[in-house]
Amino acid sequence: MHSSGRRFGGSWTAREIEQQPATWPRVADAVRRARPEIDKLIGLPGPRIVLTGAGTSAFVGEVVARDLARHLGRPVEAIATTEIVADPAAVVVDDRPILLVSFARSGNSPESVAAADLLDRLAPGLRHLVITCDPGGQLARRWSGAGNAVVVALPEEVNDRGFAMTSSFTGMALAALLAFGVDVDVEALARAGAAVLAGAAEHASAISGAKPARLVFLGSGPLRGLAREAALKCLELTRGEVVGIADSSLGFRHGPKSVLDERTVAVVFLSPDPHARRYDADIARELVQSLGAERVVVVGGEDATEFGGAQVWPVPSPSRVPVAGHALLAVITAQTTALACSLALGITPDNPFPDGEVNRVVQGVVIHEFAPSEVS
Repeated sequence: MHSSGRRFGGSWTAREIEQQPATWPRVADAVRRARPEIDKLIGLPGPRIVLTGAGTSAFVGEVVARDLARHLGRPVEAIATTEIVADPAAVVVDDRPILLVSFARSGNSPESVAAADLLDRLAPGLRHLVITCDPGGQLARRWSGAGNAVVVALPEEVNDRGFAMTSSFTGMALAALLAFGVDVDVEALARAGAAVLAGAAEHASAISGAKPARLVFLGSGPLRGLAREAALKCLELTRGEVVGIADSSLGFRHGPKSVLDERTVAVVFLSPDPHARRYDADIARELVQSLGAERVVVVGGEDATEFGGAQVWPVPSPSRVPVAGHALLAVITAQTTALACSLALGITPDNPFPDGEVNRVVQGVVIHEFAPSEVS
């Protein structure tokens, strides 16, 4: 099958996974149109760069931070809005100017609005780059037209209608890389994404057919953020019936490996970085010894013998695509796997929580007034 939408039904979730490669050139166009304003904002000397968001939007920052740091030649921090709101004084620790990059699908999460407002109040000279999928959301409306802010609104189709963020994740990550001038061959990326989708149904169905109770996702560097996003997709789309667990390829041995049992499937995201790749390959071979080759999947591999006979799910590595760009290809494997598991369990992927226990836009958050004098 060459269409994950047809293979996995007609849900918004399936369509939004499948459309991603076609949306990436349009995301690039949106950034290109905003380029003059972006350059003015980020061209000022020496800001401290903080990437923020909640849930999947926070993982966008984790995926792109290291490539941005390499490109810019200075540290780039990924700090979730949930951490900023709970402890803003730990973020604003000196008088260095901050460029706050806020990622948001809707921009209506209470923490998204509160984090930006808090830091704007506490950090003199703060500047905002808002990358959002909804120009009508609270975050976009709050900062549109502000003298210290630029809002980049992505194409309407990446504002996912499904419960779980898919197109919005890859769209915002790509927009961040392009906004800061990272060299990404978007057309090559889109072609590679289409190639991943062409084989997705077969691979994802094989994983769901193993009826895992736990899915472990491992990756190094930027791909650790990808692993966290993959685990979240698994939890969201299966209503928690398949437990998603994420860690780094090296960190997994330090205690979390105890989660392995006979109903676990482990997925290792193989880094295109040659150094990190060695550690990913090491843990894949070790997992084959623990679980058996049939319960280990190496995403980005080609030769199964290199990984002790583990299953391999090939992902192209185009030139002029950084590691974070590779993550946008590899995440398709996680999205389709979560969707396949959801359907195998008889869950409606667009609405896995019909009782409202978990919501598309988070509810139940009370934002408490922050008084700096209370900080000890």
